[in-house]
Amino acid sequence: MRFFSDNAAAACPEALAAIAEANRLDTAYDGDAWSGRLNHEFSRLFEREVEALWVPTGTAANCLALAALCPPHRAIVCHRDAHIQTDECGAPEFYTGGAKLLLGEGEAAKLSVATLTALLDGLRNDVHQIQPAVLSITNASEYGCVYTPEETAALGRLAQGRGLRFHVDGARFANAVAGLGCAPADLSWRAGVDALSFGFTKNGALAAEALIFFDPALAEATRYRRKRAGHLLSKGRYLAAQLLAMLEDDVWLRNAAAANAAAARLAEAAGDGRLVHPVEANEMFIRVSPEEAAALRAQGFDFYDWAPGEARLVTSWDSDPAAVDALAAAIRAL
Repeated sequence: MRFFSDNAAAACPEALAAIAEANRLDTAYDGDAWSGRLNHEFSRLFEREVEALWVPTGTAANCLALAALCPPHRAIVCHRDAHIQTDECGAPEFYTGGAKLLLGEGEAAKLSVATLTALLDGLRNDVHQIQPAVLSITNASEYGCVYTPEETAALGRLAQGRGLRFHVDGARFANAVAGLGCAPADLSWRAGVDALSFGFTKNGALAAEALIFFDPALAEATRYRRKRAGHLLSKGRYLAAQLLAMLEDDVWLRNAAAANAAAARLAEAAGDGRLVHPVEANEMFIRVSPEEAAALRAQGFDFYDWAPGEARLVTSWDSDPAAVDALAAAIRAL
């Protein structure tokens, strides 16, 4: 009974059916009929004109976005526990040609206006100190907490006032939207976001992510960067077809809501005494002793040891309700 990561979840039926339907002769790379529809369909979702590029990994989506927004001699401001800092193996620095990450603080791996202002005010505006060019946040955060539209917009206003571009790592963007019940636009361009890495793989796709630019001019150079980085797949139609299928009938939103609901059931079982952070998406962090963790594993539950005395549990679109109920009962019985 696996609660290790939503990266390990199965591909959803709609994504697999789309791959099968696209399994026929068409133009190579991104000149196919499916890739040609992406801008239109994502523009409908976000209620404005966007440029949408498919990429096979979240790392590529994040780092191609950051390369479009940040020159090599500038810096990217992010949380100390942001994915681009802790889990990208230096890819942001690689893709940008050497841009530095400036690390901020904040509860639940979220930056606030206050913490961001303090970080920016601590920088000298002279040639001897690197100057920030981009603000990057993760929604939902690495600790499964979401930025509300109001929080995102407040950061967007601060970024604009300081001359910073604004990027959102949305590996679990669908979970954030589903949890808040808001429009995707409210967590992106309406809040001042320039580029969004919109995750689909964790949410039921098979190696397919969307890189969304709300400033279409940013996409042109990124097409060349995507090729140079080795991410322009010759049969990109298989990625585009999955994205389109998951947009249709809001499959992406339904999948995320299912994952969130499973996490909520586990959170209820854990109770406030065990929860390290509020459960606002599909990740849950609980306090467990080594003996309690061993007891859960002995019953067949798989999860990640996050920190001493803490475990991370992740649900997915296809979490087995029986397994969720069994884990909830096991947590209550600790």
